[in-house]
Amino acid sequence: MSLNEHSMQALSWRKLYLSRAKLKASSRTSALLSGFAMVAMVEVQLDADHDYPPGLLIAFSACTTVLVAVHLFALMVSTCILPNIEAVSNVHNLNSVKESPHERMHRHIELAWAFSTVIGTLLFLAEVVLLCWVKFHPLKKKSPLEGGKPSNVTEGFSAGEAAAITSTSIMVPFGLIFIVFAVHFYRSLVTHKTDRQFQELNELAEFARLQDQLDHRGDTLPPPGSHFA
Repeated sequence: MSLNEHSMQALSWRKLYLSRAKLKASSRTSALLSGFAMVAMVEVQLDADHDYPPGLLIAFSACTTVLVAVHLFALMVSTCILPNIEAVSNVHNLNSVKESPHERMHRHIELAWAFSTVIGTLLFLAEVVLLCWVKFHPLKKKSPLEGGKPSNVTEGFSAGEAAAITSTSIMVPFGLIFIVFAVHFYRSLVTHKTDRQFQELNELAEFARLQDQLDHRGDTLPPPGSHFA
């Protein structure tokens, strides 16, 4: 096997291991977050006597449904592709990497990774905020005629509204930080992959140049015994 073929196989094996790691992380994250979302929707107790804003209930229901659907899609892709990659990675044969579907299904793997780690996480942050509003919104401020105490009023808001606004004001900066980190991480990763590919191309070009020099050197050598003629 030439150095060029050996380098290409090493690159294929690195892509295989990276795809396997992404699928494993996507499956674990998707199963965990979708399970939490389903438990939150089932266990939340709506007050039948409270008049919830329709937009709040619609947003909570839509966010939960989309969150579960996104994570289940990522989980389905991981479940379908991961066994084939695991079967190839456990075979101790360099040529078996060609049997893995990780390069043909590269777009599906990246899509599952993005759904699980980026879109799914943002939806989960929104789910936490909406859950706080649904949970604390029924805690209305009581008027003195109802025998309530004025201590549950905070600057014109009820105790439940104040708790929901507090959770929202905490979660929004974290969401922005998450978006900035995701963009920075993606750009850094793309830059690293680009630099690595340029380095590998330069190494392959250097190997090809050395191989070409060796081939031409063999052509220019005189045949044995020709100096005796």
